[in-house]
Amino acid sequence: MPVLIGILRKYKLKDKAKILMYDKRKEIRMAYDLRYGDCFKLLDDIPDKSVDLILTDPPYNIAKYSTGNIDLPGRSALNNDLADWDKPEIEPKDLLANFKRIIKPKGNIFVFTTYNQIGKWHEVFDPEFDTFQFMVWHKTNPAPKIYKNGFLNSCELIVCMWNKGHQWNFSNQKEMHNFIQTPICMQPERLSNPKHPAQKPVKLLEHIIKIASNIGDTILDPFMGVGSTGIAAYNLKRNFIGIELEKEYFDATHTRFQEHECKMKEYAMSNF
Repeated sequence: MPVLIGILRKYKLKDKAKILMYDKRKEIRMAYDLRYGDCFKLLDDIPDKSVDLILTDPPYNIAKYSTGNIDLPGRSALNNDLADWDKPEIEPKDLLANFKRIIKPKGNIFVFTTYNQIGKWHEVFDPEFDTFQFMVWHKTNPAPKIYKNGFLNSCELIVCMWNKGHQWNFSNQKEMHNFIQTPICMQPERLSNPKHPAQKPVKLLEHIIKIASNIGDTILDPFMGVGSTGIAAYNLKRNFIGIELEKEYFDATHTRFQEHECKMKEYAMSNF
């Protein structure tokens, strides 16, 4: 029997969109709460010990290292510039108190980061959690270096924090590697308008959500971007809270949820 998704209630308020849905097969009510604004302020509104998994991808602050567009022979230039939203410095210490307050005792925290920030995350979060580890995401199709003058940017880091007794859903030894390999986000999944330079593939996010949370749990992404974490949560029957500062990305996420929901309903009905 396919899953039938019914809408219980949908409404859009200023700076907020909320969708409540119902999985008729498993009697699961799923809530998707999308909030527009600065997460450093809006995190204060999230209740204590209400989130099972924080999975997020803050700006890497690598715009300052950009060398501009790269000319490539016989094709359009490779865009090596990042948007202005990458320029303000992200300080993990400014997130610590709220992350500790809202995460449940058995919850997990996974944060995408890079070489210039991982030390900050370790310095701040390692003393506050029983375990601080990292994963490596290997991109099988990174942007090329035509002139062969350095390493490909084929890996990104994910810092992982939890306390004793946390939720963990490994089914085999293969899943326990702190290494995951997927392509970068490509068409048709990648949005073209607006285009987010750091959009993560849903398959990658689903892998983390599966091993670090359960059906019906609440996933938080305070740096939501275009909502890929929320789509992965939707697919896996988790609740989702997303916060996004850039209005065009927030609006794109709301539209993306509506379109994805329609596709899921059509698929369910066609296989009924």
